[in-house]
Amino acid sequence: MATEIKFGTDGFRGIIADDFTFENVKKITFAISKYIQKNKSGNTVLIGYDPRFTADKFAEFSAEILKNSGFKVFLSSHVVPTPVLAYAATIEPDCAGAVMFTASHNPKEYLGIKFIPNYGGPATKEMTDEIVSLIDFSFEEMSEKITLNKKGEVILKDFSEKYFKHIEKLIDFNRIKKAAPKFIYDGLYSASIGYFDTILKRNEINFESCNMHHDPNFGGGLPEPKAKFMKNTKPGYLTFANDGDADRYGVLDENGEYVSPNIIMAILLKYLLSKGCKGKMIKTVGVSEIVDITAKKLNIETITTPVGFKWLSEKMRENETILAGEDSGGLSTGKHIPEKDGIFANLLILEAVSALDKPLSALKKEAIEFAGKEFFQDRVDVKLKLNEEKKALIEKFSKMSEIAGFKISDTLKIDGVKFFLSDKNGNRTGWVLIRESGTEPLLRFYIETSNMENMELIKRFIGTNV
Repeated sequence: MATEIKFGTDGFRGIIADDFTFENVKKITFAISKYIQKNKSGNTVLIGYDPRFTADKFAEFSAEILKNSGFKVFLSSHVVPTPVLAYAATIEPDCAGAVMFTASHNPKEYLGIKFIPNYGGPATKEMTDEIVSLIDFSFEEMSEKITLNKKGEVILKDFSEKYFKHIEKLIDFNRIKKAAPKFIYDGLYSASIGYFDTILKRNEINFESCNMHHDPNFGGGLPEPKAKFMKNTKPGYLTFANDGDADRYGVLDENGEYVSPNIIMAILLKYLLSKGCKGKMIKTVGVSEIVDITAKKLNIETITTPVGFKWLSEKMRENETILAGEDSGGLSTGKHIPEKDGIFANLLILEAVSALDKPLSALKKEAIEFAGKEFFQDRVDVKLKLNEEKKALIEKFSKMSEIAGFKISDTLKIDGVKFFLSDKNGNRTGWVLIRESGTEPLLRFYIETSNMENMELIKRFIGTNV
């Protein structure tokens, strides 16, 4: 039985040799080829891949198909981060877009493929829906409908240099060099190796490093920049890492404590405004209220989108943007590409710490004090394979007037349902967001509260009502 190919929040992903097969990649590549020809968006396609098992082989296979369809294909000569390939798509002449082979932070057995249009950000839902509609053709039928052109070619290319020069215009490396913050770069065996370390070295920034080789097994862990996988810490040193394809970031402060992307966004909002940057704060629905409060106090307008950077990217292209981010570690600015970039994010954090001349732990404390309260986040995942079960559970909560004794004061239906909670005095105490996972058969309950006691009450309430 053939695998049904669906594009989630960021392309198609599957288990290698199970549903992520050469046959399915062939179908998707032909669909992308047909989409490009139909929309007459260019005759050049870029292809890249992360360090995962067989990712390079799938990339070469896809390149040959596109070549035989008449395209000029620039295939990365080595592992490349998603944001590096995305930036290249914005500057390459006659570029229709890029094809990236990655499964981001997923376990080692997964691989994925996604299409990046020439604006350098995730494809819109309309684009991916059209590509998926073209997958209905069999390989033979598609071959007949695409005009084969022997003039196509595949050229190996290194995309790093132009990306480095672009980043060097955005980041004040002289300030970082002068401040000389102590930090460790944990390569996490990811695609950022050879890029984050290289741009630091070429700008004479001193740092320590670990896990600096590409490993399809990711050292036995996950290629995810979270505290549990960033174990090589050192007192007094910041620790930076990226996920498998380097589009997400993670940072531990000088005490070895993980600083959430929500706190980072609050810190960077103030810093970027102090630099004279302007625009709106664009965030996904799961981002902490600390970002809303910070933006409001700084007189920065916010735009809230569904989960997934493709929604942020769309709003970035429509609005002047000071910062765009999601609570899962995706971040960019209006001066950069409309795509999350973990390498750029880590460098921007380094610059802020250097310019403000304060430890990251102190900046975190200031961000919380500026907002007036601290927020705590957690998540409860419920395995429900049937859509009917998911809908029934969402409807059950939607009919409630309160959750765990807290009144539902308002709701937001951008992506799933977000319930804003208030105490008996009408004061906002937090929120619960219920939405379906875009990659797994799960219903996710995202929770934010202003104290941990409330968090436990809400989690127990959810547990007894699912």
